[in-house]
Amino acid sequence: MSKRIFSPAGEKEVSRAIIQEFSSHLTDCVESDAVIVGGGPSGLIAGRELAKEGFKVVLIERNNYLGGGFWIGGYLMNKLTVRTPADKILDELNVPLKEFEKGLFVADAPHACSKLIASACEAGVKILNMTFLEDVVLRQENRVAGAVINWTPIQNVPKQIKCLDPISIESKVLIDASGHDAVACIKLQERGLLNTKGCGAMWIDTSEDLVVEYTQEVHPGLIAIGMAVSTMYGLPRMGPTFGAMLLSGLKGAELTKNILSCEKETVKTA
Repeated sequence: MSKRIFSPAGEKEVSRAIIQEFSSHLTDCVESDAVIVGGGPSGLIAGRELAKEGFKVVLIERNNYLGGGFWIGGYLMNKLTVRTPADKILDELNVPLKEFEKGLFVADAPHACSKLIASACEAGVKILNMTFLEDVVLRQENRVAGAVINWTPIQNVPKQIKCLDPISIESKVLIDASGHDAVACIKLQERGLLNTKGCGAMWIDTSEDLVVEYTQEVHPGLIAIGMAVSTMYGLPRMGPTFGAMLLSGLKGAELTKNILSCEKETVKTA
């Protein structure tokens, strides 16, 4: 037998390690300060900012990867653009930038995306990928109080065996960072609690400012960020430029902090 390189471990030890650690991870996700729906740039930056401040954040992503369109740029060309002042965020993440023309910067999409994912994880964001939002949790006066989640593969099984119940995770704030789909906003629309207008046509120069401006709490307990804002309010889309995603994520994090701080003060004075 050749000289051993790796430490000894059998199949049962590997399986036990995965099962026990994921079970612990999932149990820890059941209650949090904020649940973020969508692991694109807006969701990742919002989660990072909140986790850095000590808030407990759970991010769910329906795909097996994080980053959304941040990975691939436009037209399958893996370069992305940001406009000033969003370049400062990528600078902070140590992402190399090239100023293509004044105020317009180009970055390598996989590099930028990897840095942002790593930064969110290092800040303490708990991630559940291959997980989709099946519904929202509602409490008194229809306040959003969490997410109803299920495994993404459930959506693709035959109808006759699809009746697998989801589970719920509670949070003080739900952040819709699901992009054009705006899945949490749509769930409220189905109940007559919101009226989404659908994403508008492309207009880069105007859309980014509007997305940041309109980032807000759209219903008690629900904040929309990123392209979910465009779908909510009928704003123009901006395609493969991502500055508004990052700044909207930062604004969403600040709004969430304010809500959580007010709630803490209310509990203190009660």
